Amino acid sequence: MTAGRLGLRLFLAGLVMLAVACAATAWWADRWLDRPLPLSGAEARATVEPGDTAREVARRWVEAGVQVPAPALEAWFRWSGQARRIRAGTYAITAPTSPRRLLQMLVLGEESLESVRLIEGWTLRQWRAQLASAPHLKPVTAGMSEAALMAAIGAPGVAGEGRFFPDTYRYSRGSTDVAVLRQAYARMQRELASAWEARAADLPFRNPDEVLILASIVEKETGRGEERGLIAGVFVN
Repeated sequence: MTAGRLGLRLFLAGLVMLAVACAATAWWADRWLDRPLPLSGAEARATVEPGDTAREVARRWVEAGVQVPAPALEAWFRWSGQARRIRAGTYAITAPTSPRRLLQMLVLGEESLESVRLIEGWTLRQWRAQLASAPHLKPVTAGMSEAALMAAIGAPGVAGEGRFFPDTYRYSRGSTDVAVLRQAYARMQRELASAWEARAADLPFRNPDEVLILASIVEKETGRGEERGLIAGVFVN
């Protein structure tokens, strides 16, 4: 066998081995992307800051308890072509969460949300105290007067009492109490508009605000649902 033919055979054999190695690597990587990430605890929680690079995002997850090499996660983020689409926010994962699912959460912005419940019948002062104690919610309205608070949510000159809809509100970590109150105020506006449209024609109300005032009076008179209609009827008559 001539040296030329031997060299060609060795070259071809090398190409075959390289192709096999690439195929094996691709197969292993595909399997790894769908395997659950090992966690140091029951949950791993990480906050992605605006402007974080793929390397910084990977490092944050490893520091949060994801037990894989940070370069492996970084390589996946970059190789996917979606590293620039990762959204800032606070995320939490539990087992089983795969690298593929983790990246999907980051790209879609599927944050881990906190919640706070605003109770029906509470005064605005009680609501503000509840928001002040809510976990990971910035109390930026602390020290504000009621007038300043209403101006902050975009309703200057409006009395705050009775203007917020009682419900459970969800928010991302780092959100403010202003944001939650703005949601509750907008919800009350929608509910009030709906009630106004559906009102009976013979009721003696001139505008939605009068409906809200009566509702507040009734709420102060009783907290029992079966009594509200009777009391409202007395006031209407």
